[in-house]
Amino acid sequence: MSTAAVPTATVRSGQVLADLLPSSRVRDVALVAGGAVLTGLAAQIAVPVPGSPVPVTGQTFAALLVGTALGARRGLLSLALYALVGMAGVPWFAEGGSGTAAPSLGYVFGMLLAATVVGALARRGADRSVLRMAGTMLLGEAIIYAVGVPYLALAADMSLTAAIAAGLTPFLIGDALKAALAMGALPAAWKLAGKR
Repeated sequence: MSTAAVPTATVRSGQVLADLLPSSRVRDVALVAGGAVLTGLAAQIAVPVPGSPVPVTGQTFAALLVGTALGARRGLLSLALYALVGMAGVPWFAEGGSGTAAPSLGYVFGMLLAATVVGALARRGADRSVLRMAGTMLLGEAIIYAVGVPYLALAADMSLTAAIAAGLTPFLIGDALKAALAMGALPAAWKLAGKR
């Protein structure tokens, strides 16, 4: 007689958290729209940074979580929806902004790429351990800055050094905290999913 418990949900390699939900087009549309809304809501958590046109927000954290939880394709679609709707005039960029004139728009473009990359890494299991998740989040943040900081320099007519001082340096401690949150949250979610 076997005493091993039979799990009710099978967690397989190559899955992201969203794949644990019953598969359908309706699910995918809801996840993509929900990820865009989550990112828009998180962008409203904004703290101005003196001397910088870029505030500290929950937007980047939400974008990276969306990419990791939904996977590369759905994460990209979700952040593309967020970007397009915001550029069309819905005030859900940082601090209620919208349109195409904001000097921080480059960070939104960086989030598109970052969500895709972290989603692809999550499909390879990067979200299932604390250390791998830390690396995944830090890579995602680096991608956002690699696009956002040069865009800020061009849009705000700053030198690259000034853009780094205004659009990167003040955010490093907050990004470390965001990475720490993700390091605990996503691996814990996988553990819970494996015990269902």
